[in-house]
Amino acid sequence: MLNVGQLSEGVVLDHIKAGKSMTIYHDLELDKLDCCVAIIKNARSEKMGRKDIIKVECPIDTLDLDILGFIDHNITVNIIKDGEIVEKKKLSLPKEVHNVIKCKNPRCITSIEQELEQIFILADPKKEVYRCKYCEEKYRGSRNK
Repeated sequence: MLNVGQLSEGVVLDHIKAGKSMTIYHDLELDKLDCCVAIIKNARSEKMGRKDIIKVECPIDTLDLDILGFIDHNITVNIIKDGEIVEKKKLSLPKEVHNVIKCKNPRCITSIEQELEQIFILADPKKEVYRCKYCEEKYRGSRNK
């Protein structure tokens, strides 16, 4: 059995769909943080069958939870202090996402103005639809990259 050390302080991202942890690692830019990160892929889970887990030894405000909520709002965020879970945060779909996805409309201003931020607005929370802030092009990709 694999044993990954207990965090004394940090964040545990749990219930990640199996195989998605590296996408989250890159999207949250965990490679740019100067802290310990443990990625557990394909862990056994009664609820999900298989799941990924990411343990990050850093304060919660270091992570962009909006990006995480956009990728998969069913991920559980456990905040650890003194080796114990002190809070479980539920993610929700963010109202706006910045520079996570790109507008595919060739006539969008973001195609011409390269330095312009890519901003998508949650247009329909029930259907989980995002639209470009500038041209209203619907995002047609998979959020679970």
